[in-house]
Amino acid sequence: MATKWIVRHGAMRLMGEYDPAHSTYIKGATVIIQTPRGQESGEILCESTVETLKWLVDATTGTIVREATTQDTLRIAQNKKLEAKALETCGKISEKRGIQLAMVDVELLFGAERLIFYYLSESRIDFRDLVKDLAREFQTRIEMRQIGIRDEAKLLADYGDCGKPVCCNSHMIVMPPVSMKMARMQKASLDPAKISGRCGRLKCCLRFEQDVYDHHQKDLPEVGSLVTTEKGKGRVLAQEILSRRLLVEFEDGRRISIMHSEVLNISAN
Repeated sequence: MATKWIVRHGAMRLMGEYDPAHSTYIKGATVIIQTPRGQESGEILCESTVETLKWLVDATTGTIVREATTQDTLRIAQNKKLEAKALETCGKISEKRGIQLAMVDVELLFGAERLIFYYLSESRIDFRDLVKDLAREFQTRIEMRQIGIRDEAKLLADYGDCGKPVCCNSHMIVMPPVSMKMARMQKASLDPAKISGRCGRLKCCLRFEQDVYDHHQKDLPEVGSLVTTEKGKGRVLAQEILSRRLLVEFEDGRRISIMHSEVLNISAN
């Protein structure tokens, strides 16, 4: 049985398992694929295995038509120019028709079967006349897709504060839920400017690190609990989760930072 391959494709970094046109591909190779949306260009990520499939969410399926040729590469570049033109044209037509929306990006499939416009809007919009105008202009199927502010970053953002490409534009498959509780547990700065990503929402890396904090916190006495150590008895005032240390206030008023391993006994408050 021929090895299948995991391919990433589309502006929204879709991923799926694809039947091969050949037996082997190099990681990172550009390929032309047939997807449920039409003919697209994509990037070979790795061979498909039971383990890799577990990581995919809403995986697409299809076939690899061929590895991209020189002509295909030229066509991909030409499509990028058409996308820029389509974005400008859509803006002009929208303004002419009095439609209020913020255009984010445009995606033209490799085979030109579909032209997808990604936009932000706080309300529902009647696109029927706009779609007709665009279909007449570009002679292809038009799709208007409303996205959220985090999806905008996925489409347009480049680098984060860490100096690396933003996670949503590189390896992330789904947008994880992130909360202020995570920031407080990790003792991150609560300054919104420092813990917000390019999308203006809480940084996804807070969620990436949360599992480690949850794992280590299970072993630590809760804040407020009474502990017995060789230094005496006291109450836990704070936790240093990663270093596995506790700030304890002893019965004589001393406040000392101790290792979790120094705790001999724990009792509820």
